[in-house]
Amino acid sequence: MTNGTSAECAGVSRRGFVGLLGAGAAAVGIGAAGASPALGAPAGLTSATLPPTSSPRYWDAVERLFVLDKDVLFMNVGTVGSPPREVLDTLARTHRDTAVRALSGYDDFADVRAVVASGYGCDPDEVAVTHNTSDAISKIIAGLALKEGDEFLITNHEHPASLTSLAQARDRHGIVVRQVDLPVGNDQRAEDYVELFRGAITSRTKAMLFSAPTQKTGAMLPIAMLAKLAQEHGLITIVDGAHVPGMMAYNLHELGVDFLAGSMAKWQCAPAGTGLLYVRNKVLPRYNPNALPEFWPVVSMSYPTDGGLPPRSTGPTASYDIASLLQDVGNTSLAMMAAVRNTCEIWDRIGRTRIQDYVLGLSAHLKDLVVERWGIEALYSPKDDPRLACALTSFTPFRDPADVHDAKKASALVTRLKEEHGIEIRSISFPVTGSAKEHQALRVSTHLFHQRKDVERLVDAVWKVSREMG
Repeated sequence: MTNGTSAECAGVSRRGFVGLLGAGAAAVGIGAAGASPALGAPAGLTSATLPPTSSPRYWDAVERLFVLDKDVLFMNVGTVGSPPREVLDTLARTHRDTAVRALSGYDDFADVRAVVASGYGCDPDEVAVTHNTSDAISKIIAGLALKEGDEFLITNHEHPASLTSLAQARDRHGIVVRQVDLPVGNDQRAEDYVELFRGAITSRTKAMLFSAPTQKTGAMLPIAMLAKLAQEHGLITIVDGAHVPGMMAYNLHELGVDFLAGSMAKWQCAPAGTGLLYVRNKVLPRYNPNALPEFWPVVSMSYPTDGGLPPRSTGPTASYDIASLLQDVGNTSLAMMAAVRNTCEIWDRIGRTRIQDYVLGLSAHLKDLVVERWGIEALYSPKDDPRLACALTSFTPFRDPADVHDAKKASALVTRLKEEHGIEIRSISFPVTGSAKEHQALRVSTHLFHQRKDVERLVDAVWKVSREMG
């Protein structure tokens, strides 16, 4: 680490942090010895003792890694995830050990970042653990070199965290924010989104910022295709990938983007207050031949106070570890960092591609059932182009077309699902081109602790309640 945050002044060094986790944590086998009876842990079941993937009971066993209330079918992972039992044990044990030994977390957590990076197809010098997606987005925008008149292209389905950060940049630097209106439903292909952005680029465009997938409809905008478009015009790419970690098995290098912000507490099922920040820190011509953007680690305890930093790399080797600067922000929770590492190890043990294929398969099943019951027009999520698919599905279950604008009715249906059927989802609103009012939809998250029978139970319950509501 750089300038004043050495192992001598740190409460725990990187080596000490690994020692704190213990050999069991590193092997992800921590749940068996430390599981609390109050959590109802199946004897000996951890991610290290799952049955073979060929077993018909494999996903049953995966589901039992979690402590979710069995009386409620929780299908709102797009809002918040639920950590596995092993992670809760790691969290509790590390909190206690930290208190007993009066440890501090002044560190850049290189060991944790190495585990995180290996699961996301990037290098440790390019990834930092943040508080959440909003934290990462704000650090990206605040760290860019901006000037008056610089244009940002965004979509009409962005999260408030991006909009507020951009509003500050507008008021502070005089940037201009321009909007691309996204189509909804199943009547478009990946190329259509690319062309919408292409048509909006001007000589003043500085960056493209977009959500992938959108939190509104679950449209997975084609990240690599949009990054390629940005590269052709010398633009910076910023992805609000809040739902990417833990859902999609993306290789961040291969995507070719400059920045990606994500949540670790949604689909990745790390504790609340954990997120991910990816910063491209080397030039890999195969994926993105453009020069690295000028970027400043605006929140850092180890930024050099004398001499500054060397120029950013122009080739495949980083000139310095920018993620270390971003990670070293003072006394960090050792328990949270241990929990992030543990969740990533569990995901890697199960297999990220296996998880992605499974959760997208459940979402595809849900979309098929929605079309069967309500028709293709009820879907707000893309269905037929697999490049646009993710595990978030939005649809309207009401027969009266006017009800797509009725927020109270959508909310009432969500409440009845929870109270009468023990199923938790959420309602969501978003603009639709050509509509004077926002549309209201149900949003369902299908994840690795769900099965096809759960999807079918949900559809049956929504069908029943929506018909009763008229």
